[in-house]
Amino acid sequence: MTVRIPYADPAAFDGDKLDEPLPPARFAYDRHTWKEIAHLLTNLPVSVFGFVYVVTMLAVSGGLTVTVVGFPLLALGLMGARLIGKFERRRARRLLGVRIEEPTPLPLRKGGGLVQRVWMALKDPVGWRTVLYDGMRLPWGIATFTITLTSLFVLWPVLPFIARGLSNVDRAMVRGLLSPSDELERRIAELESDRGVVVDTAAADLRRIERDLHDGAQARLVNLAMGLGLAKEKLLEGQADEHVAAMVDEAHGEVKLALQELRDLARGIHPAVLTDRGLDAALSSVASRCTVPVKVDVDLPSRPAAAIEGIAYFTVSELLQNISKHSGARTASVDVWRTDDRLLVQVWDDGRGGARLDGGTGMRGLADRLGAVDGLFVLDSPPGGPTTVTAELPWRERTAEPRRG
Repeated sequence: MTVRIPYADPAAFDGDKLDEPLPPARFAYDRHTWKEIAHLLTNLPVSVFGFVYVVTMLAVSGGLTVTVVGFPLLALGLMGARLIGKFERRRARRLLGVRIEEPTPLPLRKGGGLVQRVWMALKDPVGWRTVLYDGMRLPWGIATFTITLTSLFVLWPVLPFIARGLSNVDRAMVRGLLSPSDELERRIAELESDRGVVVDTAAADLRRIERDLHDGAQARLVNLAMGLGLAKEKLLEGQADEHVAAMVDEAHGEVKLALQELRDLARGIHPAVLTDRGLDAALSSVASRCTVPVKVDVDLPSRPAAAIEGIAYFTVSELLQNISKHSGARTASVDVWRTDDRLLVQVWDDGRGGARLDGGTGMRGLADRLGAVDGLFVLDSPPGGPTTVTAELPWRERTAEPRRG
């Protein structure tokens, strides 16, 4: 959340430059003073509307809580309070120069049931803070309207001081009750985004596995079955000639290719060497298949959690594929180590550089996957090289795995 309160300096009053305390009063009838006066005069109708809305909402929904419609009505009322809060933030932004980020929307997914949506709305802190704001604003709206209107005709010389003092109270109230709760709101937004990334990534992986099975091993096994069927028919007919032997030999070749494709597919899902021997052996194995000589250095006191280990492995695997296909490098290196509660992975190559997150090499997908587990992805690839990719993952200790068999 960023809240900017402008200085009295007109150049900074719109709140776009500095995070400053409440602006001091001064004797001046400039556009900012007139905006403050407009805000104070509109406090009355706005606060009357907000107060009536809150009282009506609470009375009606509270009276109907003994029925099945009471809590849904209260949930709708809190969602409406959110809209009032949005209007008030916009009014404060335009007339008082207070810049406050909008709270994150309620996570009301279409797939969720009615009870879940009602419960999410009922426990919404943004809606309840807006209710509190509107409930206490009526006396203040009456006071600011009366004082400002009287001062326009009676206390004209000191009205700028009065307007600044009253509007500073408004600024404080908007900041205190209508601003999103910093860490909680941001964390909710991050988790919502990360969950979507995880779901999309899982769906993409499933589609890839299905495609590889359909176009690879499955197609070969179908051809194998057909070939063996023809060979069987010829053998039954007593045609044990060179043609049948060739068909059997071809089927044998198809079997070997299908087995290799299944091994490759299993390695793409989760390699056995990673499960059995850890990152050092697994990364050495994937580095041996790279077209560029790769030096691997893994310095870990113990093995991290299986999920973190898997993410680190597939990150390096994809980066080495990029080096083979796009870098034009002569040498590369992979370094893995632990610092405090973080697992760090660094992949370097002396290629042509110029890699970008939006360059179509899968870098954006890697960054999103790491972000989904509170990781970091840093790409340094100037034109001409070298390219250094640093991935940082949270360290979680490995739990004991159940024995097989």
